[in-house]
Amino acid sequence: MSDIVFFGLFGLLLTISGFFAYKLYFALSKFRVKGEPQLPSSESELPTVSVCVPARNEVHAMTACLERLLATSYPKIEIIVLDDSSGDKTPVLIKSFAHSGVRFVEGSKLPEGWLGKNHALEELSKEASGKYILYMDVDTLVDPDTVGRLVAYLHSKSADMVSVLPRRVDGWRASVLFAPLRYFRELILHSKNTPAVASSIWMINKNVLQKTLGGFTVCKEYVQPEAYFAQKLMQINRYRFLLGNAKLGVNYEKKWKSQIETGIRLTHPVFGAKLSSSILVLLATIAIASPAFVLLSAVWAGIGALQVLAGAQLAVFVILYGVFLSRVWTKGWWLGMLLWPIVIVQECVIIWLSLYRYKTGKVTWKGRPIRAQRLVR
Repeated sequence: MSDIVFFGLFGLLLTISGFFAYKLYFALSKFRVKGEPQLPSSESELPTVSVCVPARNEVHAMTACLERLLATSYPKIEIIVLDDSSGDKTPVLIKSFAHSGVRFVEGSKLPEGWLGKNHALEELSKEASGKYILYMDVDTLVDPDTVGRLVAYLHSKSADMVSVLPRRVDGWRASVLFAPLRYFRELILHSKNTPAVASSIWMINKNVLQKTLGGFTVCKEYVQPEAYFAQKLMQINRYRFLLGNAKLGVNYEKKWKSQIETGIRLTHPVFGAKLSSSILVLLATIAIASPAFVLLSAVWAGIGALQVLAGAQLAVFVILYGVFLSRVWTKGWWLGMLLWPIVIVQECVIIWLSLYRYKTGKVTWKGRPIRAQRLVR
């Protein structure tokens, strides 16, 4: 009887891995810039872009972010940074870039019912004067041609919004090797109703954001408001998602601990903020991790048919994860691929902690408590 259960489980895992393979093939072929979109030849025809950066206690990353932005080659750009009640020297650091053209905005008191970042993004949208708004997290770094390439891409696709999955270009650090599966999940779950979206950098038509979508007021409590906008625009084919590459020049450096905290904050809401959904996903993730444990049992139980089958299934997942990593890492992806068993177990822990902390009211964001809200997509 136990053998039937095990073989049934591996049949299910084979189906899951086939689904993963199909979704990855779709993502790698669709989420890329094809050709070389061109900007208008005349500078007078170029749309203006407001780069908006919300910041709260970001001394560790602010300098690198702003220095990269100031090096941009796009001629019609303004850079606005809003300080959201930082408790460190972030405001002083932002103001030190004023002579280079960075505009400092002091955030107002957080209104009732708003998440801090959402309110900061709403205030930034009111300060922005550009046709397009490029929202960026402080730990995101761009190349000189990034802004121009995103504008050209939006124009070529007649789209109103695009978000970009950043690449990792730093070394073999824990923050890289043990990165959670957040963006891997985004690609696997992508559909018209749940489009993949990246929070770290996204560009949107300001008029569409404020007048068509209603601004951040309509999603003031959601932990990923850009997902709401992406879903609405996806319905009318005006949203695009891109995998970062060398030409786009988008990368990020985020500590492992911060990535875990982000995963805990997002995971339960992503699955509908429902107990049943999170438990079901947790069980499915444990099942995906099970081949590693079955294979490990060969140490004391010897190698049998189950261990061979588990090894083969584990290899399939490792290869699929390696395909994903080869597109989002510039180096060392093969080592990250081999760490799949550890990463998938880590994902189980993140799902459980997200569920537990939301149910016990222990989730915070930059020191402010938040409650689970279903991501409206």
